[in-house]
Amino acid sequence: MNLIREILGPESKYDKTLPYTYEARVPIIEGEAEYNSYVADTICGLVDYLDDNDIAPDEVQILEIYQERETPIDPKLYATPDNRWRHRPELCESFKEHYKGHIGGGHCTFEDRDGKCEGP
Repeated sequence: MNLIREILGPESKYDKTLPYTYEARVPIIEGEAEYNSYVADTICGLVDYLDDNDIAPDEVQILEIYQERETPIDPKLYATPDNRWRHRPELCESFKEHYKGHIGGGHCTFEDRDGKCEGP
């Protein structure tokens, strides 16, 4: 990574058509407003972390965080009908239309991001 990218961060984070980051919200107590928050700059990094920490898809709400808004993601994109996480390449395939032109043909615009997840 060159010095400019080290200072400014991944180029894809400046593309306003893509989320800046992703947030998973896991309720602390069902039915209450408080939740634990997990954040990653790629959906695959977030899903991998949640799966590794035994957090099931039906326990979480995942949001795309853009510079000026946040949007919930349809669980069908990141979870199977039997409540299992989708992983690469199935996860990439499910988001291909959602991020039209950014995923496909062996290329992913998110490749410049580190995918690390931070949480409580």
